[in-house]
Amino acid sequence: QVQLLESGGGLVQAGGSLRLSCAASGRTFKNYDMGWFRRAPGKEREFVAAISWSGGITYYADSVKGRFTISRDNAKNTVYLQMNSLKPEDTAVYYCAVHYYSGSVYYANQYDYWGQGTQVTVSS
Repeated sequence: QVQLLESGGGLVQAGGSLRLSCAASGRTFKNYDMGWFRRAPGKEREFVAAISWSGGITYYADSVKGRFTISRDNAKNTVYLQMNSLKPEDTAVYYCAVHYYSGSVYYANQYDYWGQGTQVTVSS
């Protein structure tokens, strides 16, 4: 079993940056692809980014491509989301999760072991 703890959220002005971290417990972290999702008020949870177990392959939603960067450090059992050029529409609770099943990394139902989330608020 894997437990996840996100951190790094906060309030930032539009155009600013934040770096989210997701610390994982459990020895099997390095065996799994990892993903970040977000849920804005009144909206469905949406895919943000994902990274392969080795860190060699990354995936991004079109809305964040070129602004966000996902990375991981398997020695530290941590996955990161560097968010630059933030926009008010990036305001959401951000969650990391383990891509536990074999389907596409873009779909939340292919993930298990979710963190509790960290709030990101971008003011205009």
